[in-house]
Amino acid sequence: MNAAPQTIDAYIARFPEDVQEILNEIRRIIHEVAPAAEETIKYQIPTFMLGGNLVHFAAFKKHVGFYPTPSGIEHFRDALSGYRCAKGSVQFPLDAPVPYHVIKRIVKFRVKENLARETG
Repeated sequence: MNAAPQTIDAYIARFPEDVQEILNEIRRIIHEVAPAAEETIKYQIPTFMLGGNLVHFAAFKKHVGFYPTPSGIEHFRDALSGYRCAKGSVQFPLDAPVPYHVIKRIVKFRVKENLARETG
């Protein structure tokens, strides 16, 4: 059995090229919106930290999971209505365009939320 990845690069490298492109774009968006966020692996998936957990993402056989905490899902309920959501996660099917613009908006929201909690 493969060892758990220790870096986001190692995590992404495990997937086919088309999935790597999606994961790298999500990573790029997070860096663009939250340049001070730190990369790590938590729960064996890519995680960004900024005043605590900011967002996580992961790839699966048929979808990419994005985990912006329950508040991120709730705040963008309308924008995510066409996707399978749970309390703190959303699934973007691999056979459909990924809504990168929505991911960007969610990350911006989460940055503001985490920074407000830090200073509040």
